[in-house]
Amino acid sequence: MTTKDLRQANEVTREAWSQNAAFWDERMGEGNDFVEVLIWPATERLLELRPGERVLDIACGNGLSSRRLAALGAEVVAFDFSEEMIAHALERTTDHADRIEYLVLDATDEAALLALGEGQFDAALCNMALFDMAEISPLMRALARLLRPGGRFVFSVLHPCFNSPHIALVAEMEDREGDVVTVYSVKILGYITSTVTQAVAMRGQPKPQLIFHRPLQVLLGTGFDAGFVLDGLEERAFPPDHPSTRDYLSWGANFSEITPVLVARMRLP
Repeated sequence: MTTKDLRQANEVTREAWSQNAAFWDERMGEGNDFVEVLIWPATERLLELRPGERVLDIACGNGLSSRRLAALGAEVVAFDFSEEMIAHALERTTDHADRIEYLVLDATDEAALLALGEGQFDAALCNMALFDMAEISPLMRALARLLRPGGRFVFSVLHPCFNSPHIALVAEMEDREGDVVTVYSVKILGYITSTVTQAVAMRGQPKPQLIFHRPLQVLLGTGFDAGFVLDGLEERAFPPDHPSTRDYLSWGANFSEITPVLVARMRLP
């Protein structure tokens, strides 16, 4: 994509999330099954947060992660490019409000990121948002300067191999020697090519948003190019006894052998 295309895609994404902010905040609240079962346990383990550390919460949305970080004793600077999302974050933040600073800031604006202060953060977090960004190179380059030596960057994403706009959840009926069973699988329709696709994060949201699919070699390679090393990774799936949250073709117990979420830690050596 050209620079003009990236800027246009970024603006389209911002407009979509601004329109979806109230719907998202109402449905997400302080967490859902994806957060509680898949994302946050791995995030907390990999982040290895120590009380008093300064943490940058990137694309914070309604401040869900920011409040959890603050409750663990962190001093948090949290930002999102949607003013509406930040408004919901401020409204929801009552406890530990003195430990969280919310800002309206674009994660693709490298100069604006660097204005936060080089070497000012012990860690950074980006939960389920890198695939909402038209480009991630500016963020990775900025983080390499914003983090202190040895600083870590933890992020969660839709697993690009198994949970992208290019997959289909499948249920098939089989006759196994007289026993009729239902077999669940994921059909992979594309992976290796980076793509931009319209999609929905939650059923019923007012406006579709753009999803920027990147294979692992691009997703991680952008961090490697900025000087990071990968030193932690968890692929998260729902346990076999987890109740289905919507229907038999939603992520849940039926797909317990397939991971919809990847959580990773990159560190400055």
